[in-house]
Amino acid sequence: MLKEKKTIGRAETVVFPVLSEQRIHARIDTGAKTSAIWGEATEKDGVLHVIFKIFENSVSHDFHTYDTVVVASSNGHMQQRYRVKLSLRLKGRRIYATFTIADRSQQVYPILIGRNVLRGKFVVDVHHGKVLKVKEKIRSEQIQSRKEVI
Repeated sequence: MLKEKKTIGRAETVVFPVLSEQRIHARIDTGAKTSAIWGEATEKDGVLHVIFKIFENSVSHDFHTYDTVVVASSNGHMQQRYRVKLSLRLKGRRIYATFTIADRSQQVYPILIGRNVLRGKFVVDVHHGKVLKVKEKIRSEQIQSRKEVI
């Protein structure tokens, strides 16, 4: 029997149990193929050491299984990133999914949840969710002020 799809909003909170029980705000993006998480990665002797910047205090984790992938942004910019698998909880569901490690320091949300997590499990309704309205407004104003300078 198939599980019923849950409705989620354009932003939700998620938990990565292997890293921390802290709830983290994530952007839901049906246009993104793969999910991304904010972190810094270094590779040494076949082990990928990642410092996750998504928590109040940074958390590090070592991955023995990982690879690299080239990711294209919506504006066509290509970037090579490390890719790891992590377990997360979203709306009461535990999901084992692939995440690329990215610098999301300039983004409102430190985590991007793409179609690889959503497919077959969730329906996205932009009227739902846990949106960071104040941070989104500030970010939008910053972008607008840069446009005016150009």
